[in-house]
Amino acid sequence: MDREKLKILNDIEAELSSRFQKIDEIALNNTLKVLSAFQKEEITNQHFAGTTGYGYTDKGKEGLSKVYADIFETEDAVVTSHLTSGTHAIATCLYGLLRPKDTLLSISGDLYDTLSDTLFGKDNGSLENYGITAKFVELKDGKFDEEKILKLVKKLKPKVVFVQRSRGYSARKALSVFAMEKIFQKIKEISPKSFIVVDNCYGEFMETKEPTAVGADVAVGSLIKNIGGGLAPTGGYIAGTKRALALIENRLTCPSLGRETGSYESGYRLFYQGLFIAPHVVKEAVKGAYLIGEVMKKQGYKIIPDTTEDSFDIIKSIVFDSDEELVRFVQLIQKLSPVDSNATPIPYPMAGYTTNVIMAAGTFVEGASIELSCDSPIKKPYIAYFQGGLTYEHLKLVAYNLLDFKRN
Repeated sequence: MDREKLKILNDIEAELSSRFQKIDEIALNNTLKVLSAFQKEEITNQHFAGTTGYGYTDKGKEGLSKVYADIFETEDAVVTSHLTSGTHAIATCLYGLLRPKDTLLSISGDLYDTLSDTLFGKDNGSLENYGITAKFVELKDGKFDEEKILKLVKKLKPKVVFVQRSRGYSARKALSVFAMEKIFQKIKEISPKSFIVVDNCYGEFMETKEPTAVGADVAVGSLIKNIGGGLAPTGGYIAGTKRALALIENRLTCPSLGRETGSYESGYRLFYQGLFIAPHVVKEAVKGAYLIGEVMKKQGYKIIPDTTEDSFDIIKSIVFDSDEELVRFVQLIQKLSPVDSNATPIPYPMAGYTTNVIMAAGTFVEGASIELSCDSPIKKPYIAYFQGGLTYEHLKLVAYNLLDFKRN
């Protein structure tokens, strides 16, 4: 390796040392939280065993749900391999909580692209088909527009108030739990029966508290993102109040069964082990995102958030001048991956998206975005959404290879 390049990276690390120290402290606190939950629920090797058929005796699934409830400081949780993605988990929540003539109010703007058909699809069983109305309040300068939100909450008394913590395919920054706490309290004062639901994807363990610790009724996410630690092979979680979960679990399966059925023959060790190491893996990914962000920033690219700012999800957005430059960056990330490094991703029409999308994901778990990955819709502004990385050392090697990106 080139010593001059390594020195550049070492100098950047020195510049980021105080930022890295803060990230380390958050990871330590979250590791304690996870460890305490494992100990409280007395997790043993018996919890790792799989089940078949109906899964009535699935001790592993039950224990995992209890551990998640402890971590999220909630009354209840459902953690299951039968939730296939974050989108599936969110849709399950919305179908469970909402009824005809109810209103969903999103206070962070549009929902993620893949939820569009769930909201507005034609003749496909969407929420709109069932007579459910969706309203949106855009963020104002990247923050909750409190005046508009509270006015609409008072007027509509929405059944669900929805927050997307991460940025989706937008140019905004992720939202902090601290910011959520302030607005959630005011919403509950006006409409105490409203369910506050947070799409928590990409945000787990970024702070020492999760949204459910500051007033959210439900937090939802995917196990192949932050909280799976790169080991969980599939699945999703829904953590929240008993009142909310009692409704949601009816749509997980059906009203007569709820969460009582559902087996997973392969066993649960990777789910537990992935959760245990997740605070550390998130720490590695976030540090790597800051390093790579600074490397790209020094070459003249705009990054979101800037390396002088706090990050509240694992994503680092990098803004390019052209689609060609964007595609070249994503393809390079694929080449630097441990799996499928010989593949060349190209933009293509992907289910759930309105434009062609390019995705780099040379991952051990297919599509796991807590692993090194990068994706983008091919549209202006040309933003690459970079995230993940299981080890900081790997991410430092990626940064090393990106030092000359502008000139190549």
